[in-house]
Amino acid sequence: MTSPGQTYVFSTFLEYFIEDLELSRSLVSTLYTVGTLTASFFLPFVGRQFDKRGARAMITLMSLLLGLACVYMGFVQSALTLGIGFFLLRQLGQGSLSLVSRNVINLWWVRRRGIAMGIAGVFGALLGGLFPYLINSIIPVYGWRATYMFLGAVLLLFMMPIGWIFTRNRPEDHGLLPDGAAQLDDATFGDAPLEANWTLAQATRSSAFWLITSAAVVMSMLGTGLTFHLFSIFRDSGLDSSVAAAVFVPIAATGAVVQMASGVAISRVPLHVLYAVSLFLHALILIMATMLSSTEMAFGFGLIMGVQGGIGALVINVVYANYFGRRHLGSIAGLAATVQVAGSALGPMPLGIARDLLGSYSTVLTGCAALPFALGLICLLFCRPPGEPPPPKT
Repeated sequence: MTSPGQTYVFSTFLEYFIEDLELSRSLVSTLYTVGTLTASFFLPFVGRQFDKRGARAMITLMSLLLGLACVYMGFVQSALTLGIGFFLLRQLGQGSLSLVSRNVINLWWVRRRGIAMGIAGVFGALLGGLFPYLINSIIPVYGWRATYMFLGAVLLLFMMPIGWIFTRNRPEDHGLLPDGAAQLDDATFGDAPLEANWTLAQATRSSAFWLITSAAVVMSMLGTGLTFHLFSIFRDSGLDSSVAAAVFVPIAATGAVVQMASGVAISRVPLHVLYAVSLFLHALILIMATMLSSTEMAFGFGLIMGVQGGIGALVINVVYANYFGRRHLGSIAGLAATVQVAGSALGPMPLGIARDLLGSYSTVLTGCAALPFALGLICLLFCRPPGEPPPPKT
């Protein structure tokens, strides 16, 4: 249900924004950048409220606000109102609702966290992957404005009541322990061995935090830029929008399978190794995007993109809880999300400007592939779990 705020849905609407509102690709990309960057500044507050008020209230509230933001998008008429819409959807969908919904899973599992997140990732990837295909089918019939209002209705009538009825906060609030543990010895707070609980201040003094977050920023930035312009990239390669929309299906299906497999693998393969693999694959898909010459190659590109996204999503969803514990998870993940969302804001604009100036995406995509490759090597060597937190400063 975060899909209306995700780049893969914006990419489906992009050409309609440009044509109907009579805006240039560079301007729309810039508005998206500014809206996303501004939205990122609110996520530390959301993370603190998650720690304070719990997941139930936050998921319900964010579903309500995101639904209303989708309805608002049906009324945009200018560059200014479109920029406001970008801000609202990115802050509430890609930022806030994503943050609180994945971290409630982290609160309820520790030993089985990878498997639990993998199961959630299967459904998220499959359902999320259907959105571009669904939207691309609805828009020609009802128009892009009515389609946004339909997305808003789904959030208000479906996600908001489900969030309130079924979400619960920490297991300890209900006399339970993570993973269904029956003994106090299995608890994960205090001196128990299952996790070390870092404060936000301690986490930000850790090199592991900044290495993880830097890699996430690069993948978010380049992945957002690639997805935002995906329909245009396909058109430049001689492939029509129906092929671009259909490619999201193998991306979703492969991502779902790989998230589940990665969730199982976490107990056997170190997180930093999986993270490095995701970064190497990210470099590969940027190179592949410059060589799309047939429908078969486009679907191969989608498969690799799904593998990369499945591994990367699973790792980034659990790594902060695994490395820094649950007690201050909202604050730590909120700061990380701020940096990541801000990074994602920087992706669409340079690609859009490069396309307008150079007439092609090839040069900028090839050059950018060096970033995730280099960070993959760094993570492989240095991004290990930090262990116990340092003593507080006196």
